[in-house]
Amino acid sequence: MSWNDLRVGRYSQAHGEYLVTFNTHNRITFFDDFELAHLFCQHIAFNERLHQCTWLTWVLMPDHFHGLLRLDSADAELSKVVGALKGASAHVINKHLNSKGKLWQSSFHDRALRAEESRIHIARYIVGNPLRKELVTDVKDYPFWNSVYL
Repeated sequence: MSWNDLRVGRYSQAHGEYLVTFNTHNRITFFDDFELAHLFCQHIAFNERLHQCTWLTWVLMPDHFHGLLRLDSADAELSKVVGALKGASAHVINKHLNSKGKLWQSSFHDRALRAEESRIHIARYIVGNPLRKELVTDVKDYPFWNSVYL
């Protein structure tokens, strides 16, 4: 699926909530490295402050990211929020690696949540990724996630 295909029908709604997924370039496992993962995770809080959004639940996997995002104002735009997180994290990680390579694939997948969908169920699904991938046997042992629901 092309980047343009993913953008078809994308709409940013004020106070809307979105399930967002994006992958590393060529699914390279950059975030097996604790320092690189930590650098990325620091940018989530920066992203929230700069772009009027809240990452309600998220998990950083070795080669991708899943998050439940709420746009907190009419000025917040889904593509800008995600693009800024990917861009800022790529910049600081490339600087750390003394590199200029691509960190992220150019696109992302999103799905708008309906009012009746259970946020706790979705949060558990997101946070359960390290368990399903058998990276840990207890989610408490995986350091790169957070949720306002759990």
